[in-house]
Parts: sequence; C-alpha cells; structure tokens
Amino acid sequence: MPFTSEHLQTYQRDGYVVVRNLFSKAEVERLYAVAVGDEVLSRKTYDRVDASGLKTRLALWYTLDDSVYSKLARSARIVNAVEQLLGGPAAHYHSKLMQKEPRTGGAWEWHQDYGYWYKNNGFLFPDMLSALTALTPATRENGCLQMIKGSHRMGRVEHGFTGEQIGADAEKVNEALKIMPLEYLEMEPGDTAFFHCNTLHASAANLSDKPRWSIITAYNLATNKPYKDIHESSYTLIDPYTGDLLAEEEAGISETADFLVKR
Repeated sequence: MPFTSEHLQTYQRDGYVVVRNLFSKAEVERLYAVAVGDEVLSRKTYDRVDASGLKTRLALWYTLDDSVYSKLARSARIVNAVEQLLGGPAAHYHSKLMQKEPRTGGAWEWHQDYGYWYKNNGFLFPDMLSALTALTPATRENGCLQMIKGSHRMGRVEHGFTGEQIGADAEKVNEALKIMPLEYLEMEPGDTAFFHCNTLHASAANLSDKPRWSIITAYNLATNKPYKDIHESSYTLIDPYTGDLLAEEEAGISETADFLVKR
C-alpha cells in the first residue's frame, strides 16, 4: 500500500501511522533470512537490559552501504513518506536491527526518541522520526510497540535511566495515559510504522514462543544539523532507491558501516 494523504493526516493527528504491506512478503522474507545469517551483524549485536533484567538484542549503525538493509532505509517507498512527514529533504540518522527472542526478549520502557537525541546528540529541533518495518509478526504476546496516541503534542519530556535504558518521567507518562488512548501496534511482516520523535512509546517483554524482529530507521530533516553528533549521515541527503529488496548481489552489511559500540 502506498503512502497517502490519509496516512499523513493520521500521523499529524496521532503522532504515528502504520502503512500496511509497504514491502512484499518476498522482500521481507529475504531481508529476514539475510539478517539471521549475517555474521558481521551478529558480531556487532549487543544487549540492552530492561528494569526486570530481561534483554533485547540490537545492532545499530550509521553508514549506508550496498546492503539490503540500506536499500530498505533508502527505499523510495519510505523516503518519499518521510519527506512528506518532515516537510523537507530527509537524511539517514541511523538504522538498527531489533531482536526480541522468544521468552527472553526484554521490554522497552516508555520513552520519546527525542528525549535523548536532544540531550545526548545535540539536535535542536524535533524534526525527526522513525520508521519501523516488521520482519516477523508483532503481537501483544511477543511485545509489539505501544503508542500513546497524540502524545507528540506534549513536547519533550525529561528522561532518566531505567535499567540500561533511558525512560520518560513516569509521572508525565501516567498522566498522559489518563487522557490519551493507548494503542498496541500489531503488525504483519512488511508493515511499516512511522512515528514522531516526541511520541511516547514502549513495548513489553516477549514472553511468547515466537521471535519479534524489526528494522527501525531514524530520519532527520537534513537542515536539522546536530551540534554534538559527529555522524555526517544525519545531515546528508538520501539518494532514494527505487528497486525492490530481491536483488541477487551480496546483501550483508559491511564491516565499515560505522556501528554503535555499547559502552
């Protein structure tokens, strides 16, 4: 399904929108198969521990290369939507592969992405968003995304550490939940969710027997150049990729993809 004016209106009202079947079953199956077998990505993956001690595994990188992951991040289907949502030319901030394994995948606490992009990375304006593409089914049982509808209109909320994660001020979150709806974003492989950097979101632990894998790419309005972050990708214009994700050439990620190293 292409991105439409109705999707744009929903995003502006709610702070997020899900576009169903943005990528085909065949494309996502190939992407998932490449990710599962990618030795470089496996070596660069690290754990984030939630408040209860459960772990979510992820790998995060900044540089776009010739991999199938970069083709996804550069896909015109996503980039065209992002540029409508941001109101101008987009840059790739970073991408990450999220891996919530069965019965062990941890929760993500309530947070806004801009809560730490503002403080830690020096982005002055919330002209940023993320696009999450499901590689496996995302359900309530395996810890799908939860969104507080309309919470992007609250502006930036203060954040602090919860376990190894940065979480939003609990008092503000609790008050928001009293007056704004909570929605579970159950998704099928190939569905893509776009969400504003100030939208409060979370996910529960995966206590099911099914994995939940997804790729999340963060985008920035290219003019919103940070004053702390050294990654040129965050203000470099994207060259959109107009093909599909089924090309035959080598698709794994490069060793030089400028990975984030857990500290």
